[in-house]
Amino acid sequence: MKEIAVNEASEGQKAEKFVRKWLSEAPLSYIYKAFRKKDVKVNGHWVKKDAVLHAGDKVRVYLSDEQLSVFSRPRPATPRDLDLPIVYEDRHVLIVDKPSGLLVNGDDRGNKSTLVQKVLDYLYFKGEFDPTNHSFVPSPAHRLDRNTAGLVVFGKTDAGLRALEDLFKERIGIHKKYLALVKGRLKGDMEISAPLKKDPTRGLVEVSSLIDGGKPALTKVHLIEEAGECSLVECELLTGRTHQIRVHLAYIEHPIVGDGKYGDFALNREFERLYGWKGQFLRATSLSFDHLEGPLAGLDGKVFSSPLDLKESSLLNALRPGGRDNG
Repeated sequence: MKEIAVNEASEGQKAEKFVRKWLSEAPLSYIYKAFRKKDVKVNGHWVKKDAVLHAGDKVRVYLSDEQLSVFSRPRPATPRDLDLPIVYEDRHVLIVDKPSGLLVNGDDRGNKSTLVQKVLDYLYFKGEFDPTNHSFVPSPAHRLDRNTAGLVVFGKTDAGLRALEDLFKERIGIHKKYLALVKGRLKGDMEISAPLKKDPTRGLVEVSSLIDGGKPALTKVHLIEEAGECSLVECELLTGRTHQIRVHLAYIEHPIVGDGKYGDFALNREFERLYGWKGQFLRATSLSFDHLEGPLAGLDGKVFSSPLDLKESSLLNALRPGGRDNG
């Protein structure tokens, strides 16, 4: 038998989720069976899997020492300060400015240098995360591609993460904007409405009809300036499909400079030759919040931004009139 106390970070979490994170290596079928067999108790009483937990509750799971050692391995973490810009932080929320080239989560190649790991190390360093306690693990409420720079929002508590996940899903009270450098000269502002469908076998997203399984996708595009034969645009996501901005801009024949999946490969090679530019020019540059309360009250009315880095600014300056010779 093992007993663990519910801390404030896990306030409001359901018993099933709490046990699932605590026994992170256990099969889901095992956890469901434990609830059916009444092997999970809270404060000495058997509970159903959807029971809501409160800070101070004592959760007991009746399992052998061998099962415990297999199912609840501690998460790796090394206490260290965060070497990335912290844009905002309160008890429930952390907003970090991610550089291009850094994974948010790990991948199937076993990459350990991820934004998630850096944040867990930082919160461990601050005493706000215990890697041996699986009841709750701070997590990002959304994702950015590896080669997309900019703002990533983490939930530091279960209440904060649940509220953030609802916020990003419903898209009410949040506005997300991106900056992108694209091929060609845009004629002006526009809205791109084109359903998107993911092909899991190729790992690509493509424009498809709703009848063929495409999901509605809408992107607002605002022309900021022309830079040589390219355009700097601001994109606002009104839906949140995978690779939405990249696919939509390629669909209107203005792909993002440096995009290795949906871009113009000849143009990408030219930019690497002329300017040493590698990677896609896409940054999650702005997040604004309104009409928020509860765990997210600290975000209400605030606007956060991620400025262009030196490499991005230098490329734009080289493309503008009076910049370096483009040929």
